[in-house]
Amino acid sequence: MSENTPEEENSVDENGNPLVPKQGLGSRIRYYFLTGLVVAAPISITVYLAWAFINTIDRNVTPLIPKAYNPETYLPFGIPGLGLVVVVVFLTVLGALTANLFGRALIRMGERILNRMPIIRSVYNTIKQIFETVVTQNTGSFKDVVLVEYPRRGLWAIAFVTSENKGEVQERLENNIINVFLPTTPNPTSGFLLFVPKKDLIYLDMTTDEGVKYVISAGLVDPQNGKDQPEDLKRRARPVRGSRITEWADGEPDEDKESS
Repeated sequence: MSENTPEEENSVDENGNPLVPKQGLGSRIRYYFLTGLVVAAPISITVYLAWAFINTIDRNVTPLIPKAYNPETYLPFGIPGLGLVVVVVFLTVLGALTANLFGRALIRMGERILNRMPIIRSVYNTIKQIFETVVTQNTGSFKDVVLVEYPRRGLWAIAFVTSENKGEVQERLENNIINVFLPTTPNPTSGFLLFVPKKDLIYLDMTTDEGVKYVISAGLVDPQNGKDQPEDLKRRARPVRGSRITEWADGEPDEDKESS
Protein backbone atom coordinates (compact mmCIF):
# COMPACT_ATOMS: atom_id res chain seq x y z
CA MET A 1 0.00 0.00 0.00
CA SER A 2 1.56 3.33 -1.14
CA GLU A 3 1.91 6.28 1.23
CA ASN A 4 0.93 9.84 0.35
CA THR A 5 3.79 12.19 -0.48
CA PRO A 6 4.22 15.46 1.50
CA GLU A 7 2.86 17.43 -1.48
CA GLU A 8 -0.29 15.29 -1.60
CA GLU A 9 -0.81 15.65 2.16
CA ASN A 10 -0.54 19.46 1.95
CA SER A 11 -3.11 19.60 -0.86
CA VAL A 12 -5.98 18.38 1.34
CA ASP A 13 -7.55 19.69 4.55
CA GLU A 14 -8.16 17.82 7.79
CA ASN A 15 -11.27 16.19 6.29
CA GLY A 16 -9.46 14.93 3.22
CA ASN A 17 -11.10 17.47 0.89
CA PRO A 18 -8.96 19.13 -1.81
CA LEU A 19 -7.89 22.70 -1.05
CA VAL A 20 -8.30 25.66 -3.38
CA PRO A 21 -4.92 27.13 -4.35
CA LYS A 22 -4.23 30.78 -3.66
CA GLN A 23 -5.61 32.94 -6.45
CA GLY A 24 -4.02 35.89 -8.17
CA LEU A 25 -5.57 39.36 -8.19
CA GLY A 26 -6.71 39.07 -11.82
CA SER A 27 -8.48 35.78 -11.20
CA ARG A 28 -10.20 37.12 -8.08
CA ILE A 29 -11.50 40.20 -9.91
CA ARG A 30 -12.73 38.11 -12.83
CA TYR A 31 -14.40 35.62 -10.47
CA TYR A 32 -16.11 38.33 -8.40
CA PHE A 33 -17.31 40.10 -11.55
CA LEU A 34 -18.86 36.93 -12.99
CA THR A 35 -20.44 36.11 -9.62
CA GLY A 36 -21.97 39.59 -9.46
CA LEU A 37 -23.21 39.23 -13.03
CA VAL A 38 -24.92 35.92 -12.22
CA VAL A 39 -26.65 37.52 -9.22
CA ALA A 40 -27.63 40.83 -10.84
CA ALA A 41 -28.64 39.73 -14.36
CA PRO A 42 -31.73 37.62 -13.48
CA ILE A 43 -33.03 40.29 -11.08
CA SER A 44 -32.43 43.14 -13.54
CA ILE A 45 -34.01 41.34 -16.48
CA THR A 46 -37.05 40.32 -14.41
CA VAL A 47 -37.58 43.88 -13.14
CA TYR A 48 -37.16 45.30 -16.65
CA LEU A 49 -39.67 42.88 -18.20
CA ALA A 50 -42.20 43.57 -15.42
CA TRP A 51 -41.72 47.32 -15.84
CA ALA A 52 -42.10 47.08 -19.65
CA PHE A 53 -45.25 44.95 -19.28
CA ILE A 54 -46.88 47.39 -16.84
CA ASN A 55 -45.90 50.40 -18.96
CA THR A 56 -47.36 48.81 -22.09
CA ILE A 57 -50.70 48.23 -20.38
CA ASP A 58 -50.68 51.74 -18.89
CA ARG A 59 -50.06 53.36 -22.27
CA ASN A 60 -52.96 51.50 -23.88
CA VAL A 61 -55.50 51.44 -21.05
CA THR A 62 -55.05 54.69 -19.10
CA PRO A 63 -56.14 56.94 -22.03
CA LEU A 64 -59.42 54.99 -22.17
CA ILE A 65 -60.37 55.99 -18.61
CA PRO A 66 -62.78 58.96 -18.56
CA LYS A 67 -61.06 62.09 -17.27
CA ALA A 68 -63.61 62.45 -14.49
CA TYR A 69 -62.54 59.05 -13.07
CA ASN A 70 -58.86 59.21 -13.96
CA PRO A 71 -56.74 60.09 -10.88
CA GLU A 72 -53.97 61.39 -13.13
CA THR A 73 -56.31 64.24 -14.13
CA TYR A 74 -56.08 65.67 -10.61
CA LEU A 75 -52.50 64.69 -9.82
CA PRO A 76 -49.31 66.33 -11.16
CA PHE A 77 -47.74 62.90 -11.74
CA GLY A 78 -48.67 59.59 -13.29
CA ILE A 79 -49.58 56.49 -11.30
CA PRO A 80 -47.56 53.45 -12.39
CA GLY A 81 -49.71 50.36 -12.71
CA LEU A 82 -53.02 52.21 -12.96
CA GLY A 83 -53.84 50.56 -16.28
CA LEU A 84 -52.98 47.12 -14.88
CA VAL A 85 -55.33 47.67 -11.93
CA VAL A 86 -58.12 48.71 -14.31
CA VAL A 87 -57.60 45.57 -16.43
CA VAL A 88 -57.68 43.29 -13.36
CA VAL A 89 -60.87 44.94 -12.06
CA PHE A 90 -62.49 44.77 -15.51
CA LEU A 91 -61.73 41.07 -15.97
CA THR A 92 -62.97 40.28 -12.46
CA VAL A 93 -66.26 42.10 -13.02
CA LEU A 94 -66.63 40.48 -16.45
CA GLY A 95 -66.12 37.04 -14.91
CA ALA A 96 -68.71 37.75 -12.22
CA LEU A 97 -71.26 38.88 -14.81
CA THR A 98 -70.77 35.91 -17.11
CA ALA A 99 -70.92 33.42 -14.23
CA ASN A 100 -74.66 33.90 -13.74
CA LEU A 101 -77.48 32.62 -15.94
CA PHE A 102 -77.98 35.87 -17.84
CA GLY A 103 -74.28 36.21 -18.59
CA ARG A 104 -74.00 32.64 -19.86
CA ALA A 105 -76.97 33.26 -22.16
CA LEU A 106 -75.21 36.30 -23.64
CA ILE A 107 -72.02 34.29 -24.15
CA ARG A 108 -73.88 31.50 -25.95
CA MET A 109 -75.62 34.02 -28.19
CA GLY A 110 -72.30 35.65 -29.06
CA GLU A 111 -70.70 32.27 -29.78
CA ARG A 112 -73.55 31.32 -32.12
CA ILE A 113 -72.88 34.50 -34.09
CA LEU A 114 -69.13 33.80 -34.25
CA ASN A 115 -69.68 30.18 -35.28
CA ARG A 116 -71.42 31.37 -38.44
CA MET A 117 -68.24 33.10 -39.63
CA PRO A 118 -65.95 30.52 -41.33
CA ILE A 119 -62.50 31.96 -40.52
CA ILE A 120 -63.40 33.76 -37.30
CA ARG A 121 -65.02 30.57 -35.99
CA SER A 122 -61.83 28.53 -36.27
CA VAL A 123 -59.66 31.23 -34.68
CA TYR A 124 -62.08 31.83 -31.81
CA ASN A 125 -62.61 28.16 -30.96
CA THR A 126 -58.86 27.45 -31.03
CA ILE A 127 -58.00 30.38 -28.76
CA LYS A 128 -60.87 29.56 -26.42
CA GLN A 129 -59.77 25.94 -26.07
CA ILE A 130 -56.17 26.95 -25.36
CA PHE A 131 -57.16 29.41 -22.64
CA GLU A 132 -59.60 26.98 -21.04
CA THR A 133 -56.90 24.31 -20.97
CA VAL A 134 -54.26 26.61 -19.47
CA VAL A 135 -56.50 28.36 -16.91
CA THR A 136 -58.78 25.57 -15.75
CA GLN A 137 -56.38 22.67 -16.44
CA ASN A 138 -59.33 20.41 -17.26
CA THR A 139 -57.21 18.13 -19.43
CA GLY A 140 -54.19 18.03 -17.12
CA SER A 141 -51.98 19.88 -19.58
CA PHE A 142 -48.31 18.85 -19.40
CA LYS A 143 -48.84 15.92 -17.06
CA ASP A 144 -45.31 14.49 -17.13
CA VAL A 145 -41.83 15.22 -18.40
CA VAL A 146 -40.44 12.50 -20.64
CA LEU A 147 -37.49 11.67 -22.83
CA VAL A 148 -38.33 10.87 -26.43
CA GLU A 149 -35.87 9.50 -28.97
CA TYR A 150 -35.80 12.32 -31.52
CA PRO A 151 -34.90 13.19 -34.27
CA ARG A 152 -33.16 9.83 -34.77
CA ARG A 153 -32.10 6.75 -32.87
CA GLY A 154 -29.52 7.53 -30.21
CA LEU A 155 -30.55 11.18 -29.75
CA TRP A 156 -32.94 12.15 -26.96
CA ALA A 157 -35.04 15.25 -26.33
CA ILE A 158 -37.09 16.64 -23.45
CA ALA A 159 -40.85 16.51 -24.12
CA PHE A 160 -44.11 16.87 -22.20
CA VAL A 161 -47.03 14.47 -22.02
CA THR A 162 -50.30 16.28 -22.77
CA SER A 163 -52.77 13.37 -22.75
CA GLU A 164 -53.44 9.81 -23.86
CA ASN A 165 -54.68 9.61 -27.42
CA LYS A 166 -58.25 8.31 -27.61
CA GLY A 167 -59.23 9.43 -31.10
CA GLU A 168 -58.78 8.23 -34.64
CA VAL A 169 -54.98 8.14 -34.32
CA GLN A 170 -55.23 5.58 -31.51
CA GLU A 171 -57.76 3.51 -33.45
CA ARG A 172 -55.47 3.22 -36.46
CA LEU A 173 -52.35 2.32 -34.48
CA GLU A 174 -51.78 -0.84 -32.48
CA ASN A 175 -49.77 0.51 -29.54
CA ASN A 176 -50.95 2.65 -26.64
CA ILE A 177 -50.31 6.12 -28.10
CA ILE A 178 -49.39 9.15 -25.97
CA ASN A 179 -49.75 12.74 -27.17
CA VAL A 180 -46.38 14.40 -26.59
CA PHE A 181 -45.42 18.05 -27.07
CA LEU A 182 -41.79 18.51 -28.09
CA PRO A 183 -40.80 22.17 -27.42
CA THR A 184 -38.06 24.09 -29.15
CA THR A 185 -35.17 25.87 -27.42
CA PRO A 186 -35.12 28.58 -26.15
CA ASN A 187 -38.77 29.32 -27.02
CA PRO A 188 -40.90 26.50 -25.53
CA THR A 189 -44.15 27.99 -26.85
CA SER A 190 -43.41 26.54 -30.28
CA GLY A 191 -42.67 22.93 -31.04
CA PHE A 192 -44.04 19.69 -32.46
CA LEU A 193 -46.94 17.40 -31.60
CA LEU A 194 -45.76 13.79 -31.62
CA PHE A 195 -47.79 10.60 -31.30
CA VAL A 196 -45.45 8.22 -29.48
CA PRO A 197 -46.04 4.67 -28.21
CA LYS A 198 -45.95 4.70 -24.42
CA LYS A 199 -43.31 1.97 -24.34
CA ASP A 200 -40.91 4.27 -26.24
CA LEU A 201 -41.06 7.04 -23.62
CA ILE A 202 -38.81 7.44 -20.59
CA TYR A 203 -40.66 9.19 -17.76
CA LEU A 204 -38.58 11.60 -15.65
CA ASP A 205 -39.00 12.62 -12.00
CA MET A 206 -38.61 16.37 -12.64
CA THR A 207 -41.68 18.61 -12.50
CA THR A 208 -43.08 20.38 -15.55
CA ASP A 209 -41.72 23.71 -14.26
CA GLU A 210 -38.25 22.22 -14.00
CA GLY A 211 -38.60 20.74 -17.47
CA VAL A 212 -39.58 24.10 -18.96
CA LYS A 213 -36.59 25.78 -17.28
CA TYR A 214 -34.36 23.03 -18.62
CA VAL A 215 -35.57 23.69 -22.17
CA ILE A 216 -35.44 27.49 -21.95
CA SER A 217 -31.88 27.46 -20.58
CA ALA A 218 -30.74 25.01 -23.28
CA GLY A 219 -29.63 22.59 -20.57
CA LEU A 220 -27.68 25.15 -18.52
CA VAL A 221 -30.09 24.92 -15.58
CA ASP A 222 -29.91 21.38 -14.24
CA PRO A 223 -33.15 20.47 -12.39
CA GLN A 224 -31.17 18.27 -9.99
CA ASN A 225 -28.82 21.06 -8.86
CA GLY A 226 -29.02 21.55 -5.12
CA LYS A 227 -30.96 18.37 -4.29
CA ASP A 228 -30.26 14.67 -4.19
CA GLN A 229 -26.67 15.23 -5.25
CA PRO A 230 -23.86 12.84 -4.38
CA GLU A 231 -21.79 13.78 -1.35
CA ASP A 232 -18.70 14.53 -3.44
CA LEU A 233 -20.65 17.18 -5.40
CA LYS A 234 -22.08 18.76 -2.26
CA ARG A 235 -18.55 19.26 -0.89
CA ARG A 236 -17.67 21.35 -3.93
CA ALA A 237 -19.46 24.39 -2.49
CA ARG A 238 -17.94 25.16 0.91
CA PRO A 239 -16.03 28.01 2.60
CA VAL A 240 -12.26 27.57 2.93
CA ARG A 241 -10.21 29.51 5.46
CA GLY A 242 -6.98 31.38 5.08
CA SER A 243 -5.77 32.53 1.72
CA ARG A 244 -8.40 30.43 -0.04
CA ILE A 245 -11.69 31.76 -1.37
CA THR A 246 -15.13 30.19 -1.31
CA GLU A 247 -15.27 27.34 -3.79
CA TRP A 248 -18.34 26.88 -5.95
CA ALA A 249 -19.16 23.93 -8.14
CA ASP A 250 -17.34 24.41 -11.45
CA GLY A 251 -17.15 28.12 -10.74
CA GLU A 252 -13.78 28.79 -9.11
CA PRO A 253 -11.31 30.89 -11.10
CA ASP A 254 -8.18 29.30 -12.47
CA GLU A 255 -4.89 30.11 -10.87
CA ASP A 256 -2.94 32.82 -12.65
CA LYS A 257 0.08 31.43 -14.36
CA GLU A 258 2.92 33.89 -14.06
CA SER A 259 5.73 33.51 -16.52
CA SER A 260 9.11 33.10 -14.95
